Amino acid sequence: MKILVINTGSSSLKYKLFDMKSNKALAGGIVERIGESQSGISHTVLSNSHENTVYIKKRIADHSQGMHEVAELIVNVKTGVIENIETIDAIGHRVVLGGEKSTSASLINDKVKKAIKENSKLAPLHNPSNLAGIEVAEHIFPGKPNIAVFDTDFHNSMPPETFLYALPYEFYEKYKIRKYGFHGTSHKYVAQKASRLMGKAPGRTNLITLHLGNGCSACAVENGKCVDTSMGMTPLAGLMMGTRPGDFDPAIIGHLLENTDMDKKHLYRMLNKESGLKGICGLNDMRDIHAKARQGDERANLAIKMFSYRIRKQIGAYFAVLGNVDAIVFTAGIGENDHIIRLMACENLSSFGVKIDSKKNKAPSSTPFCIHSELSHVQIWVIQTDEELQIAREAVQVLNTRSKSYEI
Repeated sequence: MKILVINTGSSSLKYKLFDMKSNKALAGGIVERIGESQSGISHTVLSNSHENTVYIKKRIADHSQGMHEVAELIVNVKTGVIENIETIDAIGHRVVLGGEKSTSASLINDKVKKAIKENSKLAPLHNPSNLAGIEVAEHIFPGKPNIAVFDTDFHNSMPPETFLYALPYEFYEKYKIRKYGFHGTSHKYVAQKASRLMGKAPGRTNLITLHLGNGCSACAVENGKCVDTSMGMTPLAGLMMGTRPGDFDPAIIGHLLENTDMDKKHLYRMLNKESGLKGICGLNDMRDIHAKARQGDERANLAIKMFSYRIRKQIGAYFAVLGNVDAIVFTAGIGENDHIIRLMACENLSSFGVKIDSKKNKAPSSTPFCIHSELSHVQIWVIQTDEELQIAREAVQVLNTRSKSYEI
């Protein structure tokens, strides 16, 4: 069975083709800067022995053209991995926000598309692009089933005391203002992977999972289910991120609107694009920030300290939520590759039984590895996330059952 996974952004289209018999990716890539003059495609053919990447620089006018280019690349004589697109069994789509009624991956129909559109009010930067990708795929791959996998599904097990805000209750009743959480597909993948690596059943495992990239979130996993996560109604909340602030006093918004020349549009851009690491030191790539810090840049050093402090603070909070923690799991770009951040995030946690092994922590690996010392009561794992593989697996489950778990 072959599953094509699509992750559509406002000006990009990420894709990966899987052979689910072997659970391996055959090809993948990204169409970037869609609609701009400098757009192009990075396409990689994957095999057991090597990776072959080609970059095609050409103007991609819209997502429809981008999807056509992807379909051609995966069957091309030089870059292709399948004979024709008819051999694709289904298309799995990442959709950011599924709302309260979505609990699992769903076979896409008109009701599901309507719900995605309605939830665009809560996820205006993501859901419209995700829906556009679905509609383009339906046109290019006629008759093929499309499956939506929602980022928020894993977090829908949170109880009301976790997901509700202490605002007038009618805001939740009328406008569905509540915590939804994001990065759910990633948290679910690494939580299940960690349980298997530890020789435990997911339903009997308590974890703190940390997705640390340009976007960052933490998740408290109790007996395999999410009971709390750091992001909120939008991805702005929680941990400090590349360009987002994470938690801050909401009265600051009113103060800025009253005492500066900022309008709502400028404020919204500042919070999403100009805050976080970038707001503190002017850079949002942690590799560049470390380089600046090594040169003695005080702002870069401050950004690293702030970033690590907030992770450590969140870990401590989730120990209080879970009581017993089997492991802490680091994943995503920073979590998987930055031994300095991992070390700083685990400082002062010895009272919780957390002790990191500095030597293990510094050893790079392309496969999951543990970094806790022999004296640690809590395991610490570094696990490479694979959201696309998780989406493909959930698509297969839907195909096998043909269930429509998304009730409107």
